[in-house]
Amino acid sequence: MPDNCIRRKGTFTLRIDVHSHVWLREHLSSAFIRDMGRAYGGGLPPERLVHVPPEAHLRAMEAVERCVVFGLRSRRLGLAVPNSFVAEYAAAHSDRVVGFACVDPNEEDAPGQLDEAVAMGLRGLKLAPIYQYFHPHAPEAGRIYRRAAAHGLPVLWHQGTTFTETGPLEVANPLLLERVALEFPELTQIIAHLGHPWHAETIVLIRKHPRLFADISALHYRPWQFYNMLVLAQEYGVVDRLLLGSDFPFTTPADTIAALVHVNDLIEGTALPRVRPDTVAGIIERNAAAALADILGR
Repeated sequence: MPDNCIRRKGTFTLRIDVHSHVWLREHLSSAFIRDMGRAYGGGLPPERLVHVPPEAHLRAMEAVERCVVFGLRSRRLGLAVPNSFVAEYAAAHSDRVVGFACVDPNEEDAPGQLDEAVAMGLRGLKLAPIYQYFHPHAPEAGRIYRRAAAHGLPVLWHQGTTFTETGPLEVANPLLLERVALEFPELTQIIAHLGHPWHAETIVLIRKHPRLFADISALHYRPWQFYNMLVLAQEYGVVDRLLLGSDFPFTTPADTIAALVHVNDLIEGTALPRVRPDTVAGIIERNAAAALADILGR
């Protein structure tokens, strides 16, 4: 384990944001930028979402001790954040930043790209079927899982909805990952955004499979859903599988932590069940460090 990860009585006290992005304007297609605006009432999105250089990312990560960062690659959408861009940033701040690769399984040389990313020092893999237009059970995807497993890489999935107009929802349900978990039980997998809007499916899935986790990124600004997701995770006994994540630049780790701490505010004065203090503390300071101990310790 890294020196700054202190373990006491079986709990970790290291805050880790497992879900954040860096990219420059030139890495994004005009169509993707236009679609991004849909999440903000139409028009163009704020510039802070379009141009996310490493220095802006590093400032936002001051609320946590470590973070996972990645770009996005999609031949279909014209997204091309170079793995070398992420690797150079992570290497320059290796005490705080853990870089993940992203490859598009539809590209013939995707396995080779992943090998190159590992050689650059990237420690995990981001996949996004709804952005990359592939089915999780497709043969071209299977070769990427095999390569990730061979390298010992955790896989973080955007497996849920999106703002892109043409992104196929039919490939986005988290339940499609069960076959991947069964065929590649050695893979550590993280389902981003708790699979929103299929959070119940995600919760029952991570309960079944010991190496499946979910992050809570980009959920707190829907406070009623956020509260209900956390209560359901308590009822199913999977709060130890929920990891802190922000989805920066769409929100920040500081805002996500604050929302967790105040998650029960909207039910004050009611008899509704509370999100327990130990649930909040675990997500903020324990679960991610425990889940990602292997990659953080390299």
